[in-house]
This record gives sequence, C-alpha cells and structure tokens, in this order.
Amino acid sequence: MKEEKGLNAEPATERPVRVYADGIYDLFHFGHARSLEQAKKLFPNTYLLVGSCNDEVTHKYKGKTVMTDKERCESLRHCRWVDEVIPDAPWVITSEFLDKHQIDYVAHDSLPYADASGAGKDVYEFVKSLGKFWETKRTDGISTSDVIMRILKDYNQYVMRNLDRGYTRKELGVSYVREKRLKVNMGLKRLRDKLKEQQEKVGQKIQIVAKTAELHHNEWVENADRLVVGFLEMFEEGCYKMGTAIKERIKKRLRGPQLIGFVFDKAECDGFFCDDESGEEYYDDADKW
Repeated sequence: MKEEKGLNAEPATERPVRVYADGIYDLFHFGHARSLEQAKKLFPNTYLLVGSCNDEVTHKYKGKTVMTDKERCESLRHCRWVDEVIPDAPWVITSEFLDKHQIDYVAHDSLPYADASGAGKDVYEFVKSLGKFWETKRTDGISTSDVIMRILKDYNQYVMRNLDRGYTRKELGVSYVREKRLKVNMGLKRLRDKLKEQQEKVGQKIQIVAKTAELHHNEWVENADRLVVGFLEMFEEGCYKMGTAIKERIKKRLRGPQLIGFVFDKAECDGFFCDDESGEEYYDDADKW
C-alpha cells in the first residue's frame, strides 16, 4: 500500500489526515470507487480530497473523454468515500497546491504517468521525493478503456438500440445508408435468433417425445413379458387339463356297458379282445369303442 522509501510518519496532530487522490474518472466505475476506498482507509481518521482535471487539460495530455468535466466531478460527489471534490485539478502536483489544500499525502496507483514537460517524467515524482506518496492497487478487469472497448465491440447493437429509443441517425453520427444497412442486418439477426429459438423448442419437444416413446416401449416390453409368461402358464394348465380329460374319457369308455362281459388283458391279448363264451378272438381299434 505505501511507498517504501521516504514515507513520512502519520501526523502527530489529532486532526483528520488530509489525503489527496486525483485522476480523470471518466465513466466512473467500481474500479475508481475501490481506489478511493483504499485512500479513505489509509488512516483511522482520513479526510479524502479528490481532484479531477478539466476537459482542456485532460484532452491535451490524455485524450478525449466521454463525460464532461462537470459530469465527472458530479459523479465523484456521489461516491461515499469522497469528502471533497476539487475541480480543475492540476496535471502535475506542486508544493503550492499541497500547501493551498493542506494535503498530507497523495494516493494513487504506482503506474507512471507522464508529466507536462514532455520528458516522460512521472507526474508523482515530486510527491514521492517528499515521502508523501501512498500506493493504491488497481482493480483487475475494469477500466475506462475496457468499458469503451466493450461499447465499440457491440457498436452496431448500441446504435440500433438508440435508434429504436427515438434518437435520430444525425444525433448518432450515422449516415442514411449505414442506418438502412444496420436495420436490415439487425432484422436478419432477430430472424436468425427467432429461428434458433424455435429450433431449440422443437428439439426439446422431440426429446420429450423420444423419452416418452422409450418409456412406453419399456412398459410394453415388461407387459409383453408378463403376457407371455401368463400365456405359457395358461397353456401348460390347459394342456394338463386336456390330457387329464382325455385319460378320464378313455377310462370311462373302457368301463362302459358295451364292454361288459369282456376281459381286456393287454399283456396276454396284445390288443385282441377275447369272448369268454365262444373263445373267439377278434381285434378292435379305437373306432369301434
């Protein structure tokens, strides 16, 4: 968190420690807020002053901003960690500026920022030499440049969104031909998205039907197995009853009145019937029973 060399001790007075943080703060985001939170929490009792450079200075040394200097200062005023906003902050901090605002320490990340001399010197070189510089950590994955790149990446979508909201092509800096081309392309994109959505719905329905058919198939197989087993049991039982009935019928016929007086000995007659009275033998088959 702090510069290792030449760091002054915390002021012995009981007044709040006045810490100054400066920057452009364009498109104010949570990365800015976290750096200001670190500055605010450097001491138990910190009064945080935040400076924002005006448009003239910023555009000269850094480049064009999305928000104006007044908008950027207003965003800072609504940050919970900021006690005071200093507009028109200088690009390079001087001893006169430190004395004017009674600044004890300056807080910023450690990345070097070129000063106004054109020699590539760090703007915080003077503050560091006084031992009044405290380093804050940047938040990875978020910066004003990253936000702008996200907008540029999806530029066409943002243009179409604002056209739909009532902005004119002139307000968005879009030519007539480009406007028509964007509308056609976005219409085709919506159509593709709709077709894709319908395909996904159809695919889901097909999966449901397939699962249902598979479930019914499994039920049919299980029922078929039960039916086959039941049929075989009934068939076996029927065959047993039929065989028993045939045997009983044969026995009944053998005991019938037409055979009274006859003796049938399969072992001795071998299929012949013997008449006890005449002693004649004759062969009879089942048709004559």
